[in-house]
Amino acid sequence: MLRIEDLKVNYGGIEAVKGVSLEVPQGEIVTLIGANGAGKSTILRTISGLVKPSGGKVFFNDEEITGLIPYDIVSKGITLVPEGRKVFPDLTVLENLKAGAYLRKDDIKPDIEWVYSLFPRLKERSWQAAGTMSGGEQQMLAVGRALMSKPKLMMMDEPSLGLAPLIVKDIFDIIKTIVAQGVTILLIEQNANMALQTANFAYVLEVGRITMTGQGKELLNNEEVRKAYLG
Repeated sequence: MLRIEDLKVNYGGIEAVKGVSLEVPQGEIVTLIGANGAGKSTILRTISGLVKPSGGKVFFNDEEITGLIPYDIVSKGITLVPEGRKVFPDLTVLENLKAGAYLRKDDIKPDIEWVYSLFPRLKERSWQAAGTMSGGEQQMLAVGRALMSKPKLMMMDEPSLGLAPLIVKDIFDIIKTIVAQGVTILLIEQNANMALQTANFAYVLEVGRITMTGQGKELLNNEEVRKAYLG
């Protein structure tokens, strides 16, 4: 579904991404793990159109989308759940969800109900300002808002960051449910253990380069990966 070929991204004089190639098959969970500063978020932001690449190509369903603006990327069926959640704090839960559907012209009510079925807590807080909710609730809202654009591919940047272990488990259970509903996932996650347990396929990124690839559970049992990322 998503294919990246020899992607390069520069920040000033620094090459943050150094010729990365990867694939995300339809209907699967693919994870990208690596230390802070390895270039993981930069890759997602480049796919989203928020950062312009200095080289390489991005294809979505065999159509080149390299360098398109974010609006056009979302309209093609790609959405991003950003690191730090980035909900609109002064808007209610319902208003945040509606904001996620800003490109749609069809009836969004069934999808609001679907999001509420995934996250019952959001329904309970439908009229609450998003900024007054807990971190876990805001993460649920960020995922729900991304789903409102009816994405084919959802990219998630550190969804478990700063959350209690029980909430992390809930988020990963929801990720599996979303995939079962037909949405493909590209996941960046600092909790490498949880990410590798969940993902069909994984890439290890070090200083802007892919250094290892394999099935999630295969890398989970890899000695190098265990030493570097699993403690």
